[in-house]
This record gives sequence, structure tokens and C-alpha cells, in this order.
Amino acid sequence: MSHGIRVKICGLRTTADVAAAASAGASYVGFVFYPKSPRNVSFQEANALAADVPMGVAKVALVVNADDAFLDALTAAVPLDILQLHGSETPERVAEVKARYGLPVMKAVGIADASDLAQIDAYAAVADQLLIDAKPPKNADLPGGNGLAFDWTLLAGRKYWTVPWMLAGGLTPDNVAEAVRRTGATQVDVSSGVEGDVGVKDASLIASFVTAAQA
Repeated sequence: MSHGIRVKICGLRTTADVAAAASAGASYVGFVFYPKSPRNVSFQEANALAADVPMGVAKVALVVNADDAFLDALTAAVPLDILQLHGSETPERVAEVKARYGLPVMKAVGIADASDLAQIDAYAAVADQLLIDAKPPKNADLPGGNGLAFDWTLLAGRKYWTVPWMLAGGLTPDNVAEAVRRTGATQVDVSSGVEGDVGVKDASLIASFVTAAQA
């Protein structure tokens, strides 16, 4: 049984999305602040959505190579629990952001093959959590949310990094249980895998995903 699995539903855009994630039992909700993403929300929209997030559910802001001016404005406008850095931020930048804002930082690391695993340790030394995602294809507009999976066997037996980590990349209600079994993940992240149309969350898929992850 995997009842301890914590689920993050990312890319929420409406009050209905927040309600669906919360009622399904998600531990984290993610808001995307990246104009190229179909899941992008404004600070004002996110502020309103954050008000609907129940106590005990962590509010995560996904940003991509954001500078201090952007993060200053974001953190002033939206009550957040975690900053998720989803670009090409260096370990030094991760440490800077953590120090400046006093918020836990989750760093996304893209994996395509075994050679990509080495960088994880460098980020684990500075981040509070890691999000292990599929590396986006070259020339992709989005650093994540592409619905791509990677070879989960790369993570087999690697569940003991020094900080908590979350599995992302191409997860769906149909494959999340297998992904958890093969990687040892105790946390999973989904965005496109619970959408009926691009950027449009489906409450029944959200519920199915959480149920399957914890089966």
C-alpha cells in the first residue's frame, strides 16, 4: 500500500481546479508563472486562488529563470509556501533564492539518461526538495508540462538523496502506480496528465490520479 504518497497537482488556473485538487487529497497545488505556458496565471489570479487553498495544502509557485525583481513582486502579491525553480538555475542561484525569500525551494532537474543524474547531488546540497522531471526536448517552449516520461529505471535504488524528491514527467492515472513502484518515489507531480484539453484540468482525472498514486 502507498498511502503515504504525496501528490502535487500543478498548473491550476480556476477555483474549481483548486477545489478538485483539495478534495482529491493533494498535498501540494502548483501555480505556473511563465508566460509561454498555457497554464500561466497572473499574480492577481494566483492571489485569489491561494485564498481557496485549504490549510495543510502547500502552495507552490513554478517559475523559470526568474530574476529578483520578478520574485520580489510575486512573493509580495501571492501567499506562497514553496518556490519551484523550473529553469536552468544554477545551484548558486538556488541558494540565493532560498536565502533572499526565506521560503523552501524546490529545484526541478531534467533527466534523459544516466549522465543527467550527477547534477542531482549538486542541487540536493542547496535545495529543500527536488523535482525529478523528464528533460524537455530540444527547442521545446516549455521546461516542463510536456507530458513526457523518462526511463524510470534510472532512479531505481536511488531513493535516498539527502532531501525529499518528487517524481514528474508524463505521469497519468494509468501509469502513476507503476512509476511509484519502479522508482520508489514517495511524492509525485502531475500537470498535463490530469487535463481534458491543454491547460484545462479535469476533476475526475485529478481524483483518479490521486487514488491511483496512493493505491
